[in-house]
Amino acid sequence: MLVTLVTLSTWVALAEDFKTVNGKEYKDATVSRVEPDGIVLKTKSGISKVYFTELPEDVQERFVPITPKTGVAQNTLIKLKSWTASVKNPTSFVLLFIGVGSLIAAGAFAIFRSRHRPGVPIRRRL
Repeated sequence: MLVTLVTLSTWVALAEDFKTVNGKEYKDATVSRVEPDGIVLKTKSGISKVYFTELPEDVQERFVPITPKTGVAQNTLIKLKSWTASVKNPTSFVLLFIGVGSLIAAGAFAIFRSRHRPGVPIRRRL
């Protein structure tokens, strides 16, 4: 009996009233779960989903999940930090140097090959 009393008092303590901006009320409701776009409430009459746009601002602030906001400046800073970290790592720097050198050599070879093909006569303008 004591366990039942403690369980009921905990359930009653978690239950609260919610009122939407449209005036709809949810009495003695418990928050079942918080979703990205709203909260799911359990009441005596059933389960309801209430979207954050329907809730007052103070309730939204309590339940809206906090997501990290990354703007353009923060993304640039992250890329800059990753670039400096990769340049500080000797292995990454050597691989970067070899990769860039290979691209330059491949481009130079392609240009040389296209201009000096053996067996192809050079056209002269008359």
